[in-house]
Amino acid sequence: MRGRRASRALRTFQVVLGFLFLAAFAVVVLLPFCWNLTVSLKPLAEVSADHWVPKTLQWENYLYVLGLRTPPGFSSKAFNIQFARWYFNSFFIAAWTTLLQVTTCAFAAFAFSRLVWRGRDKVFFLYLATMMIPGLVTSIPNFALMFKLGLYNSYAGLIIPGAFSAFGTFLLRQFMLGIPKSLDEAAEMDGASPFQILWDVILPLTRPGLITLAIFTFMGSWGSFFWPLIMIKDEYLRTLPVGMLAFNTNYVQQTNLLMAGTMLTMLPVLILFIVLQRYLVEGIQLGAVKG
Repeated sequence: MRGRRASRALRTFQVVLGFLFLAAFAVVVLLPFCWNLTVSLKPLAEVSADHWVPKTLQWENYLYVLGLRTPPGFSSKAFNIQFARWYFNSFFIAAWTTLLQVTTCAFAAFAFSRLVWRGRDKVFFLYLATMMIPGLVTSIPNFALMFKLGLYNSYAGLIIPGAFSAFGTFLLRQFMLGIPKSLDEAAEMDGASPFQILWDVILPLTRPGLITLAIFTFMGSWGSFFWPLIMIKDEYLRTLPVGMLAFNTNYVQQTNLLMAGTMLTMLPVLILFIVLQRYLVEGIQLGAVKG
């Protein structure tokens, strides 16, 4: 009896210790978010103050960012923030990049996992080796290629380089390798073509992986800064990360407005994660054990 009680007490202690550790970790992770939120509600004069909680809640900061009001001391012409346009650009680019990348990765993963052709595995490992190359290294040839194709300062120039992904191909290939080959053979006996097998058999069973890749791709494209910075010249094509530089350059470091814009920028990603978190966790778990 004493041994059982001691064992139960030990397990209880371990559970409590685990919860305390996770709670402390959550507090550390949420601190920057809380600071961001409090600063977004402060007047500019209180931004550098020691206290976290604003003495005066200035909800108008969000109206200033959205262009519904003009901050005191600025004329409507001087404070020309096109936040709605930046929002549309970011969403348009992220949505198209996600759609194209999921499509190309699904076709490539199907070819590397379900079709049999000479040199398949060698080509796949060569394709996978491109993940070792830093993105900054490939940005220069990508920029030169987009410029020669006449896609500089355009939506296509921002979308096309992100339409392919070795990581996405690897992720979906792991899912497809876990699907029994007998399903392909049964579909072939019914007269299905390779495309019909992919569309009607493989993709429905790979849905968690497709959603996981879509989430990662959308988040990466939504928060991309360097590529839009070097590819965009006109203001109307700016994305949110690039456009919000205006708060710290043209308007003498409007930190409270920058934080308000950051909070609005995080909303789509938070909503996407909350809605699809079940598929994200499932996709990561399944992708880790298959193959």
